[in-house]
Amino acid sequence: TWEVKRPRLSVHVQFGGQAVVVDIHGRKVWRWSPNERVIGVPFDLPVVGYGGKNVNTVRLWSAQADNEFDLEDFNRGSYIEAVETKVLAENLTKVLYPNDESMQGKELRLRQQYFFVACTLRDILRSFRAKNDDWNLLPEKAFIQLNDTHPTLVIPELMRILLDEEDMPWDDAWHIVCGCVGYTNHTVLPEALERWGLPLFARLLPRHMQIIFEINSRFLRYVSSHYPGDINRLRRMSIIEEGDVQRVRMANLALVGAKKVNGVARIHSQILVDDIFRDFAELWPEKFTNVTNGITPRRWLLKANPGLAELITRNIGCAWTKDLSELKQLMPLADDDGFLDEFYAIKQRNKLALAKVIKDTLNLTIDPESIFDAQVKRIHEYKRQLLLTLYIIMLYNRLIDNPGLDIHPRTFIFAGKSAPGYATAKLIIRLIHGVSEIINNHPSIRKKLNVVFLPDYRVSLAESIIPAANLSEQISLAGTEASGTGNMKLMLNGALTIGTMDGANVEIFEEVGVDNMFIFGLRADDVPNFRRSYSPLDVYNNDLEIQLVLDNIRKNVFSLNTPGVFEPLLRNLLDYGDYYMLLADLRDYANTQDKVDALYRQRREWDRRAVINVASAGKFSSDRSIAEYAKNIWNIQPFDVADDNR
Repeated sequence: TWEVKRPRLSVHVQFGGQAVVVDIHGRKVWRWSPNERVIGVPFDLPVVGYGGKNVNTVRLWSAQADNEFDLEDFNRGSYIEAVETKVLAENLTKVLYPNDESMQGKELRLRQQYFFVACTLRDILRSFRAKNDDWNLLPEKAFIQLNDTHPTLVIPELMRILLDEEDMPWDDAWHIVCGCVGYTNHTVLPEALERWGLPLFARLLPRHMQIIFEINSRFLRYVSSHYPGDINRLRRMSIIEEGDVQRVRMANLALVGAKKVNGVARIHSQILVDDIFRDFAELWPEKFTNVTNGITPRRWLLKANPGLAELITRNIGCAWTKDLSELKQLMPLADDDGFLDEFYAIKQRNKLALAKVIKDTLNLTIDPESIFDAQVKRIHEYKRQLLLTLYIIMLYNRLIDNPGLDIHPRTFIFAGKSAPGYATAKLIIRLIHGVSEIINNHPSIRKKLNVVFLPDYRVSLAESIIPAANLSEQISLAGTEASGTGNMKLMLNGALTIGTMDGANVEIFEEVGVDNMFIFGLRADDVPNFRRSYSPLDVYNNDLEIQLVLDNIRKNVFSLNTPGVFEPLLRNLLDYGDYYMLLADLRDYANTQDKVDALYRQRREWDRRAVINVASAGKFSSDRSIAEYAKNIWNIQPFDVADDNR
């Protein structure tokens, strides 16, 4: 294994107990008296930088029991209890992000978050203290970037260490914390912004709960001084949400404690400022910025698509591997017949390779001359895999009604996973499989349509799908996708995008131009007003083709052995307001798919536009993203790594 165990760097992580008052040099102060302890054992995974000059380390953590075996329990005949501590401790790192529908799942998830925060923060501070005696230098030497709200506990944990272990005054400790924490938001969905119930939080982390209350108290006084008498604003901005059960709003805690806050696409960052975090942006406009996501061309082109990488290098050199903007040199080659022939041949070889994966995995033979239409991403309602499924059913109905319908053969390729407790997402996966079973076994329709759901989506599978895709489905409801990176990976590998003006699609559109992607649907600015008067039942009643699609689902065409199983999906669409507006966008989406079909028949023109997409992908490099974080948030400068072969 590449993982190297570092037991000498293990740390102790504590839970539970209570906050108590102790006397230190005549002063009464609060301290934590925990009643549980586990050990965090680090494992290092070396990551060799491109070119081999630099090696970074990813430090992973495994939980172990402080006391793995209780001999007294064993001798009493309590054999399970004798190893209970060991099992509970190791469960912390067995499965990341467990199903948190149950209270046990919620508790395990909160324990996990604190465990990883506590281990990593101890490691950061150990490295810092090895070379520095002055805590005020910490923001200059270390920066902690919160990737969504999951690691937000770093704020009260660092405060606890500085206050309780270093005996630092509150204001000095808070100044240090706010100087070395940044918050990257990855979602505009309010339900995805974590909130922890106070009873659970206080039981597991009582001292942290005290510190959060103090942070909140000082913060609300500060807000009140700027907006006197604005009780509603105070209620919205409070870290503590009031209600039948008080909750800790982790996003608000991150916003209060972070030096900088950023979204991951320009439209996403603007939505944060204008809507989701508007109160905070009005108070601290200087905190907010944008860093559009990026992908690494070394993995997603050089490694994943060696044929295309070689063609590019042969024509423009290899500088693109370190500076993706060099791809713009491909633009003139979009009109070069010889280059387009090679480009097409590489795409076909990639499609044949994926067809073999599909055959080996699903025992399904697909036509490599068909359009490979891919939607590969996390399964979520806002990403609208159901919208594509409804369109597939629409095509199925057209072919049932007119078997001779002239459409170019198409293979729809799905892959992705849902959260373990996300019932609706799992039902969508089940519907895709139901549609797949009907279409792939129909003697005539399967010659024109195939539906594939590849299981166990992972990086290695993505490296087979993405280079082979002709069409990239990026069809979230406008205003719901933060950025997306699959759109960038597929673009870089020569797929044309069909999508809404959402997330990074907006910036892709700006780079490639209106003629080189397929845009449909509501715009983000239109959604709130449209929602006020939107009636999905009106769409159902007025569009007979859409009506037939939904009726097929209701009549169990795709669930003969489990009648009624998809009723919850229909209720979401027709009875509960169709929150993600699938029916509102479906007609425009279907019409835009007709344009896809027409363009793909013009092979040369399709390939020309695909090359333009590759040539326009330079902005979406992770090198650019990291450089922006370094310059605008972390305040660090790049330097050259010495060549040891000098």
